[in-house]
Amino acid sequence: MKQIIMRPELHKFNTCAQFTEEFGLGEGDLILTNEYIFKPFFGSLGLKVATIFQEKYGAGEPTDVMVDAIIADAAKTNCDRIIAIGGGTVIDIAKVLAVTNGESVDSLYDHVSNLEKKHELIILPTTCGTGSEVTNLSIINRTRAGTKTGLASEQMFANHAVLIPELLNGLPFGVFATSSIDALVHAVESSLSPKATPYTKLFGYKAIEMIITGFQKIVAEGRDCMPALMEDFLIASNYAGLAFGTAGCAAVHAMSYPLGGTYHVAHGESNYAMFTGVLKNYMEIKQDGEIAVMNAYLAGLLGCETDKVYDKLEELLNQLLPKKALHEYGVTEEEIETFTDAVMNTQGRLMANNFVPLDADCVRKIYKELY
Repeated sequence: MKQIIMRPELHKFNTCAQFTEEFGLGEGDLILTNEYIFKPFFGSLGLKVATIFQEKYGAGEPTDVMVDAIIADAAKTNCDRIIAIGGGTVIDIAKVLAVTNGESVDSLYDHVSNLEKKHELIILPTTCGTGSEVTNLSIINRTRAGTKTGLASEQMFANHAVLIPELLNGLPFGVFATSSIDALVHAVESSLSPKATPYTKLFGYKAIEMIITGFQKIVAEGRDCMPALMEDFLIASNYAGLAFGTAGCAAVHAMSYPLGGTYHVAHGESNYAMFTGVLKNYMEIKQDGEIAVMNAYLAGLLGCETDKVYDKLEELLNQLLPKKALHEYGVTEEEIETFTDAVMNTQGRLMANNFVPLDADCVRKIYKELY
């Protein structure tokens, strides 16, 4: 059994200038990022690189239309290396750019087993949530196919993942909250996965501890303490990425995709909408095994009895990002069936990682309870 995938070479620098000097950024390099990130951190460094600013192609999470437009412009640069500096959207797009010289998103999905790496890939995360710098998965909203699905290939791993805490300076609180909760979900889901190993759980449980204790400190002391915590959150996100890169995510992510895709809800927020609802339903089916270990661990961190752990967890998370019922996003009762069908028909990759199997009736039940 595969124990853990640790594919990209991992680096850490105190400043962006140190990174650009060591990696020798210049001609032949394409930086995919956002202008509001590039200007303050890299604009004064005089880099002779090509740049693409993702926001000029559309807002929100990546769609096939957005990515195809960026693919076309990236191909014109004839770059050797792609440097992704950003959050989940930028990183997901950069992984696609690494395996194309102009081929469309649909073409890549059609030939996923034969993808080749066309460009060296370097990833610098600017949020503390995706952990995507150490995974080979890109999530694209395929508007032409009417679904949000993952594209994964060995060739989509970064050659280098680079952690620079400086890049989190000025991260808006809302982005911090959604991304760090996403990292928490990664850590919990991967630790409960049947593919979890002692190695993935080592990273997963440590990520849970770092994230929850960080949240508790923010709630207790206020947001002024956050700059001192950003390095810990960045590392915790990376740990969670190492965990789910091998063990996988599960029903929380699978059930969040219809909500995020239909109502353009941020990925971390849509995950939080499903998070404890899925865990409570796991508990209705099976109370022993890894979920008992998880609940005891969470109870120790949260200072409560194990039967109160999910309520206590929500109490903490709600002080960072208030949880909404599905109807508050505009979801209709009729869409519960549509969402259920989408999960069962398109998210088998994720649903295979559930702590216990969930059939369509279980998925429908969870949606109704969260409605």
